[in-house]
This record gives sequence, structure tokens and C-alpha cells, in this order.
Amino acid sequence: AFFASKVEHESRHCNGKGFQRPGSSAFDRVYIANQNCGHAYPTFLAVLWCAGLLCRPAPAAFAGLMYLFVRQKYFVGYLGERTQSTPGYLFGKRIILFLFLMSVAGILNYYLVFFFGSDFEMYIKAITSMISPLLLIP
Repeated sequence: AFFASKVEHESRHCNGKGFQRPGSSAFDRVYIANQNCGHAYPTFLAVLWCAGLLCRPAPAAFAGLMYLFVRQKYFVGYLGERTQSTPGYLFGKRIILFLFLMSVAGILNYYLVFFFGSDFEMYIKAITSMISPLLLIP
């Protein structure tokens, strides 16, 4: 909602009709930042859902909240200079990677239980609980 309101504000602020506003760099930055966030959202939802369902819900939820905060930082950084958005982008990639690895660990554990009867769920829970606070390090 915040991103959409910013796009609407810039759209009203700029003179012209429609989304084609040549020469309006402020509007272009807001619109592109909104599009980038919108394109990354389905991937985020998929890995968040898989990590929470297949591995552990608490670290996945924590990583999800951190990702939303980082996307906010990316969006606000994108409104300034493009170099200000780079830390938010890289931090977001790291959180997506963490959620993806949680998903892979959950899938591997499922197949290890199914084929070999070995359950590593306790080890995976301990590792994800220890690693999830490290996501706070920029």
C-alpha cells in the first residue's frame, strides 16, 4: 500500500496524463521501484511458504518480516540515488537465499525420513534457530 501510494503521489505531482511521462525522473524512479518490488513478491511468497511449511515456521516468519523491512529500505533508497538501494537489494537477496536453503533442508529431511528412516529435524531446527538472528547483520 505504501509503494502504491507513493506511485500515485508522484503521478499526481507530475504534469501529464497516463504513465508515459518523459523527463520525469522522480516518477520513473518511484514507478520502477514499485515494479521491482512487485516482481520479487511472488518469489518471496513461494520460498516463505515452503520454508515455513517444510522446515520451521518461526525462523521463516522472522526472515519474512526482515524481508519486508528490507524491501521498504530498498524502495526508499531507490527514491534517492540508485546506489542507496544497493544495500537493501543485497540484504534482500541474502534473506531469499536463507529461505530457499530452509526449504531445501526441509525437503531433504523429508526424503531422508521417507527412504532411510533418518530424521534430522532436530538438527535443522537448531541450525535455523542459530542462523536466523544472523540475518540482522547488514
